[in-house]
Amino acid sequence: MLGRFAAAKRVLEIRELLTRRHTSSPLRSFSTALNYHLDSPDNNPDLLWEFTSVNKHKVKEILSHYPSNYKQSAVIPLLDLAQQQHGGWLPVSAMNAVAKVIEVAPIRVYEVATFYSMFNRTKVGKYHLLVCGTTPCMIRGSREIEDALLKHLGVKRNEVTEDGLFSVGEMECMGCCVNAPMITVADYSNGSEGYTYNYYEDVTPKRVVEIVELLRRGEKLPPGTQNPKRTKCGPEGGNTTLLSDPKPPPCRDLDAC
Repeated sequence: MLGRFAAAKRVLEIRELLTRRHTSSPLRSFSTALNYHLDSPDNNPDLLWEFTSVNKHKVKEILSHYPSNYKQSAVIPLLDLAQQQHGGWLPVSAMNAVAKVIEVAPIRVYEVATFYSMFNRTKVGKYHLLVCGTTPCMIRGSREIEDALLKHLGVKRNEVTEDGLFSVGEMECMGCCVNAPMITVADYSNGSEGYTYNYYEDVTPKRVVEIVELLRRGEKLPPGTQNPKRTKCGPEGGNTTLLSDPKPPPCRDLDAC
């Protein structure tokens, strides 16, 4: 009985949180709240949503990679395309549209969209900045990177700036630990046709603020390391070893065998 009461109380807390999120700011105090949906004026199943004519051709191209009886295997790339088209987030009506394309029950699409953190189910900025929070980046100062971004933009994590340009989130390992710390910029400013997703590595608190201001002015900067003394993931000052192609071992020389 007590357990049932506690569960009901928890549901009420989450409902209150989500209602407050839709009416004021996008708070995410409870991680479990991300698994719930409450209708709002800009996110409900009654809103019409469909792929653009350009993206309908992309949908056909995506589906062509899968057998006709396995359309549901295309759910992730189709959700990604829908998210790009919708400015970086997935309303429930977009998920329903994807479900219709791959001919599955909508719950099958909801399961995927709520499982993967790369799918945003609340609004994000036109430039969605993701800070790597995994151990190598954390040791190299990712917390300070995030603090600098949040302070400069005047928002909390997962909030959107008043002008709609920026939001800041956290992401787990981006796979370039040798260039830690790093951030990703998902650029939704030009829709799915101009969508980009770039890594900026070896960043500092000062440099991420400069990146924000460059993006605000509409300037594009080269992705990759932001340390002028490094080339890609090489050491500062250039390589001191492995300066030429290594000689293959005899066992790999087919002529010698």
